[in-house]
Amino acid sequence: MKRRISLGTAAIVLIVGVFAGMQIDKLVSADNIYEQIRKFETVLSATQKYYVDDVDTGKLTDAAIVGMLNTLDPHSVYIPPKQFERVEEEFRGRFEGIGISFRILNDTITVIEPIAGGPSARLGILSNDRIVKINDTSAVKFTDTQVMKSLRGPKGTKVSLSVVRPGVKDPLDFVVIRDVIPLYSVDAAFMIDGATGYIRVNQFKETTHEEMAKALATLKQEGMKRLILDLRDNGGGFLEEAVRMSQLFLDGNKRIVYTKARKPEFEESYSANATAPYEKIPLIVLVNNASASASEIVAGSIQDWDRGLIVGETTFGKGLVQRQWPLNDGSAFRLTIARYYTPSGRLIQRSYEGKDRAAYQMEPFERPDTEGDNVQHRDEVKADTALPIFKTASGRPVVGGGGITPDYFVKSGSVTGLVQTIWRRNLFFDYTKAYVETNGPKLRKQYPALAAFKDDYEISDAMMKEFRSFIEGKGIKIDEKEYETDLPLIKARLKAQVAQMFFGTEGAIEVLVGVDRQVQKALTLFPEAAKIAKLD
Repeated sequence: MKRRISLGTAAIVLIVGVFAGMQIDKLVSADNIYEQIRKFETVLSATQKYYVDDVDTGKLTDAAIVGMLNTLDPHSVYIPPKQFERVEEEFRGRFEGIGISFRILNDTITVIEPIAGGPSARLGILSNDRIVKINDTSAVKFTDTQVMKSLRGPKGTKVSLSVVRPGVKDPLDFVVIRDVIPLYSVDAAFMIDGATGYIRVNQFKETTHEEMAKALATLKQEGMKRLILDLRDNGGGFLEEAVRMSQLFLDGNKRIVYTKARKPEFEESYSANATAPYEKIPLIVLVNNASASASEIVAGSIQDWDRGLIVGETTFGKGLVQRQWPLNDGSAFRLTIARYYTPSGRLIQRSYEGKDRAAYQMEPFERPDTEGDNVQHRDEVKADTALPIFKTASGRPVVGGGGITPDYFVKSGSVTGLVQTIWRRNLFFDYTKAYVETNGPKLRKQYPALAAFKDDYEISDAMMKEFRSFIEGKGIKIDEKEYETDLPLIKARLKAQVAQMFFGTEGAIEVLVGVDRQVQKALTLFPEAAKIAKLD
């Protein structure tokens, strides 16, 4: 997604789009524009005057815009005011408030995680704390909207909280000074072993390159000799941030991505710098069916230049470039203006012609990919003979026409119906929440640091017995075969949930990489990654 354009330009483009639809080439005539405006005005006016019930003309206009954009492509969209405010925060990578993630549980605000470095974390507010009063007013039965309205506010302003903490008899009172709260795009950055760094990026925001560079520098100081870059479930974001990430690993003025558009002014090309700080480390990029857009730009450039291995599942296939125009009521719309292409010339965008949006969204998750070595992409080329074939820098064939196919297919792994049910009903969290209420103070003293927790803490047989009783009490019938099959995963999920409550998201991820099939396979593929990049 490209960054925003001015309001004046937005208004012009919106009028052109809404009232001319797909007939863009016919808009050289001002008469045609005004004819379409008058047509819409006639319908809207008649509806407002004569419809059998009262109508909200704002909602009708919004519906007309949504309907128009829906006829174009799956990624041209209208964003209502409330949603747009949240989207802007996510892409800026910051907001102003007290710095917690929360959930309403049993009508009570429950702290899921204090954001690292934020004012709540600095004051000692902990996961599983319950906020029962805000500024001396009961917060019980608050909605999500009420919570955000009460806790967010300008930097430097104060908010008083009364907190109930499991294991502490009396409520705790805090006065929190609101601050700028970062929304990190790097979920985790740590050493898996003495030589292997791991970085997981959830989105490409304004701060992604800065976070990434800092994480890489820290891991290098800790002995990183090779890297797993995890872009799974990363739906994209700013194009420029994807380019800057790729520049960390590609050297020699190599092209990273380019766009083609109907309007020449929307065509762009981005290349690497002459030197790159991490151009010589073996690199593996993890992707899956939900890796899209900016994630595919990074994966595609790494693959096309034979810089490293792409491991996992075929990516989503979103190669349409949107620009975002804000509107005067606080809403916005995104309009597709171009298409992305990888350095070899592959179109990233998957075909969407003749598909409704639901079918288009589900298609990537229904591919019959077969696990195994795909470095030379031979089987893929044979299977997709109708799609165009391109060559990487070393001459390896790769298929174009949508998404980035990995060099090694590794599926995330299936789970039984039992585990799916536990996940779907959020029972891992619910059980762990109750467990930490009883055992939290003791565990916090016993495991003050993540390293000790990860190495020494184990899910005991007694805890598993208690968990079984808990889920059975929720009406879940346990199939013994399914239970035994997924017992290691169940234990890992419980341990990760406890880790998240004590050490945040990174703690949970560090625990889960040990049972992550794609990460574990990637660890065995670094000799191939070094070979393909000619680093051996």
